[in-house]
Amino acid sequence: MDLLAVPINKPEETNFILGMSHFIKTVEDVHEMLVASVPSIRFGVAFCEASGPALVRCSGTDEEMVALARENALAIGAGHSFILFLAAGFYPINVLNALKMVPEVCRIFCATANPAEVIVAQTEQGRAILGVVDGASPQGPESEEDVERRKKFLRTIGYKL
Repeated sequence: MDLLAVPINKPEETNFILGMSHFIKTVEDVHEMLVASVPSIRFGVAFCEASGPALVRCSGTDEEMVALARENALAIGAGHSFILFLAAGFYPINVLNALKMVPEVCRIFCATANPAEVIVAQTEQGRAILGVVDGASPQGPESEEDVERRKKFLRTIGYKL
């Protein structure tokens, strides 16, 4: 078995969600859930089949996001994995719970705009996602000033009152 660190290729501010699912209709069901949850959403999703023709199935409402999803799904290459890219102005927090409720979705590894690497195991049979390196390691505990900045930020962007 070989271990690989597959970097996610994306623009700096672009959010993505990486997960596992179990059926070919994942792409269509995720697409339908997204447009039902946020009608103006711009996204691209790609799903790696694990049997049959073992193709990367893609869908979306934004060609740039679909291309990113396809490129990164092919690089990861793990059967039954999916990757979803959200265009600028759309965030995982607005769709994550609905995504978890899609019947085919088994697991979410991450939802982030940070630089990320997918840790992949390569065997003779294929590839598996073991986990994700999401952003940087912590530099220490937050100070009183950091707490105040965090609270102010969350209220500034409207997530807390």
